[in-house]
Amino acid sequence: MQLLLTSAGIKNASIRDALVALLGKPISEANALCIPTAAHPMPGGPAMAWRVINGLAGTPLCELGWKSLGVLELTALPSIGAESWVPAVREADALLVAGGDPLYLAHWMRESGLADLFPSLPDTVYVGVSAGSMVMAPRIGADFVGWRPPTGGDTTLGVVDFALFPHLDHPSLPENTFSHAVKWAATLPLTSYAIDDETAITVSAGTMDVVSEGHWKRLPE
Repeated sequence: MQLLLTSAGIKNASIRDALVALLGKPISEANALCIPTAAHPMPGGPAMAWRVINGLAGTPLCELGWKSLGVLELTALPSIGAESWVPAVREADALLVAGGDPLYLAHWMRESGLADLFPSLPDTVYVGVSAGSMVMAPRIGADFVGWRPPTGGDTTLGVVDFALFPHLDHPSLPENTFSHAVKWAATLPLTSYAIDDETAITVSAGTMDVVSEGHWKRLPE
C-alpha cells in the first residue's frame, strides 16, 4: 500500500497535492471507502462516526469530492462472507481511516481480516487520520492506551517502522506539547514523529517523506 498518514486529514493544499500524487489521478476520478471503526470507543463515538462520514468532523476525508464513497465498518465484517466486502476493498483507490482509539482499530483490523489484505494492495492509498495513522506503527506508547485489547500492551500493526504523535500543540489538547512528545518518544525503542494538524507523512515504494505547512519534529532529535 501507499500511505498518507495525517494528524487531521487533508487540511491544506500540500497534503491534498500529496494525496493526488499517490492516487495518480484526480480525487474526482477515484473511489474510496471510509472506515469509521476507531470512533466507537470514544465519548460520543456514534455521532463522531456520523460526522466523519458526512464531512462534518473538521478532519477532511469524505468531503473531498470522490467519484464514489462507501463505508466499511470493520466490526461487521466477521459476521459476513469475504465475498461481500473483499472485492470492494480491492476495487477502492483509497481507504479513508478515521480517528478514535488506535488499539481498538488495530484489534478490528486484525479480527476482520482487513490487515491480512494489506500486502496484496500495492496501489491502494491508505489515508489515516490520528488513530488511523498511529495504527500503522509497531506501538503507540502507554500514553495513548485507552481501550485495552484482550492481549494487553500497546502493540499495533507495524506496517511502518516509526511511531506517530498527532495533534502537536493543538489548542484544544493542552497535553499535546512538544515536551510531552519528547517524554512519550523516550518510552519507545524506535524513531517517532510528532506532527501537527498541518502535517502528514507519505510512504510510497519504500520512501518516506514529510509534507507540512505547519511544524513537526523527528524524535529523538
